[in-house]
Amino acid sequence: MKNFTNISGLGQIADDYDAALVDIWGVIHNGRDAFAEAIVALQRFRAERGPVVLISNSPRPSVAIPEQFDQVGVPHDVYDAIVTSGDATIDELARRAPGPAFKLGPERDDKLYEDLALNFTEIENAKFITCTGLFDDDNETPDDYTELLAQARELNIPMVCANPDVQVKKGNKMIYCGGALAQSYEDMGGEVIYAGKPYEAIYRLSRAWLKELTGYELDRSRVLAVGDNIHTDLLGAQNQKYDALFVADGLNTGNSDAVANALEKHGIYVKYMLSTLSW
Repeated sequence: MKNFTNISGLGQIADDYDAALVDIWGVIHNGRDAFAEAIVALQRFRAERGPVVLISNSPRPSVAIPEQFDQVGVPHDVYDAIVTSGDATIDELARRAPGPAFKLGPERDDKLYEDLALNFTEIENAKFITCTGLFDDDNETPDDYTELLAQARELNIPMVCANPDVQVKKGNKMIYCGGALAQSYEDMGGEVIYAGKPYEAIYRLSRAWLKELTGYELDRSRVLAVGDNIHTDLLGAQNQKYDALFVADGLNTGNSDAVANALEKHGIYVKYMLSTLSW
């Protein structure tokens, strides 16, 4: 049984909300191309309703996201502020500085560490792992890290995961993210600390931005959360008591019944569903 309403576009429900918390990857772009209809929808929401805060599990600090937008063709007038898992993770890493730490992830995520006095070392000398993802997410899977994670578990060192997403769609290809490695480590009995969606820290930062932008504390019933990931965007919205709009094409395909079954399986309630974000 469906626990959501299919809608024709964001414009159908926009009058019920004064602000929106919107996921980026899978909703606004796919890592290569911007979604034209989503851009128009967010531009109109900002013009007619209120602020849009982009809330992403990117392991990069939010100041790095506009440059990424330029690369994929997302204009800067679709948002009022950006909050990332990287922002929330910086606080956690700062408390653990100077480490030493083992850095797990691609070089493109090194912006996360620019203002942190962390010392990086080999796994056997590390006090913790800082994980932004796989070293090579185009060609590797979590299975390539079994030996490394087993060694870390033997050493009993915690992992700070800067991106709780397990997978995202890059173009037409699914790639693994930091959350996949964190999940594997937890399955081995390792300790993982998360800061992004669906956890509290990133929503606390988002609410601070909404208060800054509006000048007052918004009632959560007037904030719409928009996302494509059941385990991060939708679970986070449910935990924070925000109405959720599920953009079902970001990670999911199939008819409404299949989507409803997936939501029910994971105990997730959403209020609305669209195949792709549009007005």
